[in-house]
Amino acid sequence: MKTSTKPGLTVQRSGERGYFDHGWLQTYHSFSFADYVDPNNLHWGALRVVNDDVIAPGRGFGTHPHRDMEILTYVLDGELEHRDSMGNVGVVRPGGVQYLSAGTGIAHSEYNHSAERPVRLVQMWVVPRAKNLAPRYGQVDFSQADRVNRWLTVASGEAGVAAPIALWQDATASVARLEGARLTKPIAADRYAFLYAAEGEVTLGAQTLGAGDAARIEGPFVIDVAGTGELILWEVPPLSDKSAA
Repeated sequence: MKTSTKPGLTVQRSGERGYFDHGWLQTYHSFSFADYVDPNNLHWGALRVVNDDVIAPGRGFGTHPHRDMEILTYVLDGELEHRDSMGNVGVVRPGGVQYLSAGTGIAHSEYNHSAERPVRLVQMWVVPRAKNLAPRYGQVDFSQADRVNRWLTVASGEAGVAAPIALWQDATASVARLEGARLTKPIAADRYAFLYAAEGEVTLGAQTLGAGDAARIEGPFVIDVAGTGELILWEVPPLSDKSAA
């Protein structure tokens, strides 16, 4: 399923993901999800889901429940409409991040807000540090300039890490838009990292990552990435398969 490259680094190529074409939805699953089942690919540390979705105009996911999961949705193109059982309504636009802490339980719907253009998003789930927490919702809009040639921290539950979105887990999510630049990031010995190339092409050491490729990293490790592309980076604690199920 994955191609090993060096100690501490494993690359999952775009074509090695689960893929389903539902007509109104084209979806890629980096980890086991729904009809894509691989017992050897359940999670990477506390990161449980990375789904790259394109939703047709005017279509979407009807009201459905979640619980005990931290859910981040990052919109790459188009507009995503959200409604939930707590009364929240919002539209997330490119560069924006939607946060849903499902906790004791919440139901929501997600639709393409446009009747003319598709919406592309990456939805990510992280296992929280505890169950039965109070549900909460948030949305933060970012400009493209906020992430050009720099790591933009969008969400975190790590002590000492400032972020506009708080997570119920010792995890941090960052995004970056590289425009012919280079970025580094040290990963500590007790941490895992997941670097996702959503668009473009970048080099990670001796490896080249194209759109849809991802690197799974086990610290200690120094991420050294260069090129042009849209990147998503998670830093998470280890987690047992039982906890991720």
